Amino acid sequence: MSETSPYHLPTLRRHYEQAAADKTAGEKFYKLMADYNAKDAVVLGYKGAAEAIRARDASMFNKLTYVQAASRTFDQAVALDPQNAEVRFLRFSVESNLPGFLNLSQHVDEDRQLLIQTLLKHPKSGLDTEAFQTVRNFLVNRGHVSDAEAQQLARVAQ
Repeated sequence: MSETSPYHLPTLRRHYEQAAADKTAGEKFYKLMADYNAKDAVVLGYKGAAEAIRARDASMFNKLTYVQAASRTFDQAVALDPQNAEVRFLRFSVESNLPGFLNLSQHVDEDRQLLIQTLLKHPKSGLDTEAFQTVRNFLVNRGHVSDAEAQQLARVAQ
């Protein structure tokens, strides 16, 4: 994606960070991503994240619809690029926050393992420095890794 594209990765990352923290930004992010119909796995991952954020902010009646849409979009993104750590991170960040009774969090352990293995390979992980830091900080700061794993990840050079 060119730097002027609304789907340029650094731009999408900013939108995602803002949308995660702010309802108005979440709505703007959802509207941007709702128009995306191409087949780039990472951009589809961000579309799934936007749908999940929309679920967070939706009425109780519509929450499940948006979460199910996000799940389908994540499935499509992972099918396009199963080893892509950024796609897996986006799915993990959503699924790890869903209530268990929805039965839509079946990939949490698999994604967490792939993310840890990927981070430990850095700088040959396929993640740029920004994505590496975001994923590592999320896993460590949110308690998704053991103390031993956190220590290993802290030693990985950026």
